[in-house]
Amino acid sequence: MASEASKIDAAPADSQAHPLYDTDRDLVDRLLATEVPAPEHLVDLARLISRYRGFPGARDLQDDLQKTLRLWGLELEELHRRTREIWAAGFRPGAQPREQAVGSGFDTADAD
Repeated sequence: MASEASKIDAAPADSQAHPLYDTDRDLVDRLLATEVPAPEHLVDLARLISRYRGFPGARDLQDDLQKTLRLWGLELEELHRRTREIWAAGFRPGAQPREQAVGSGFDTADAD
């Protein structure tokens, strides 16, 4: 007969470990600490919600993703609408925004 301690420590029989859990846990913690989300935060939240939707495990992560959505004052449909706009505007993960080049690059300040 199993001890009470082992029953408490055991995960539910249908719970699985996700291979990206550790990386995603760090990211979710950063999202939770974000007060005003930038476009990349919205994209990360949407992709993580999609990744863990229906996943039989990582309940803490799934709960924190929903908590982040509430903290940012968003409904799921609003998040999806905004992320579609972000992607349509040319967002690419890890890409730095390009600075607009102005003029020819010729410096006329020293022409005197």
